[in-house]
Amino acid sequence: MKISIITVVLNNKNKISVAIDSVVKQTNANIEYIVVDGGSSDDTPAVVKSYGTKVSKFICEPDKGIYDAINKGILISTGEVVGLLHSDDIFGNEQIISMITEVFDNTRADGVYGDLVYVNKENLNKVIRHWKSGPFKTSMLNRGWMPPHPTLFLKRKIFDNYGLYDTGFKISSDYDFMLRIMSRPELKFEYLPQIITLMRVGGASNRSLKNIIRKSKEDLRALRKNKIGGWSALLMKNLSKIGQFF
Repeated sequence: MKISIITVVLNNKNKISVAIDSVVKQTNANIEYIVVDGGSSDDTPAVVKSYGTKVSKFICEPDKGIYDAINKGILISTGEVVGLLHSDDIFGNEQIISMITEVFDNTRADGVYGDLVYVNKENLNKVIRHWKSGPFKTSMLNRGWMPPHPTLFLKRKIFDNYGLYDTGFKISSDYDFMLRIMSRPELKFEYLPQIITLMRVGGASNRSLKNIIRKSKEDLRALRKNKIGGWSALLMKNLSKIGQFF
């Protein structure tokens, strides 16, 4: 099974190589690696090109934001399964992709997700938050539950059948997308109890108070758009994060 991994980047020359290394060091996996650069003005493109054919496809051009860039990567992917690794992040270990492949091979899963840890921006060994997911039931969406988006790997047919990321959302398109697909009773999602991704703190959604407020508004719009819930689901979604710090 071929898995397409997409990394979206903009002006991240100092950390992109760590993400790329995390992909190319994966063992026993058939990987198509796609990097989508939004038109970096620093040396990020040169760093990516230095990996040669280890990066299967490279796009470097202006885009309309992170979700537009992700959509570009999906559209040129050819793997049966598609997953993401942001340019600040790394995989939990060198066998993660082979483990994900095994779950897809041994189940009828349309999607596989796992656990995520938030780590210090400069020290990847310093854990800030541990997001432990657990098995999924559709009813959990109404209580604000969601899997960590960076850990979610999906059969490519899901994008063909249910659409790409809605670029009308600037921060919460991933939440909108997950609500859209995970509320479908015909789709099956499997939980892999492994730390799939290490994510550096300081992402767009929590970079400032303004972004936190904007994200909450977009999350509420996503809930209502997908007819999942409203304020109560949003409140429970945010409260569920507290336990991740302990």
